[in-house]
Amino acid sequence: MSITKETKKTIVNEFAKNEKDTGSTSVQIAVISERIKNLTEHFKTHNKDNHSKRGLVALVNKRKKLLNYLSKKNNNEYLELIKKLNIRG
Repeated sequence: MSITKETKKTIVNEFAKNEKDTGSTSVQIAVISERIKNLTEHFKTHNKDNHSKRGLVALVNKRKKLLNYLSKKNNNEYLELIKKLNIRG
């Protein structure tokens, strides 16, 4: 359900603005999106796992807040990110 260190490292390298950037909004959204994708795959086989569903809802809400913040702060980066991650329509 969680992502591996290697997967997280590749996501950070792909979405980082420079080599030391690990906590920018776009990187956080990308990591959370990967975790959401893994959890949805988990629920295809374990559909009664209510404890993990609660965590999924929390992740979706956190990503929504970060996307809302990014759209207000830098709309061009927001549009590019949602296109790259293939979320929101």
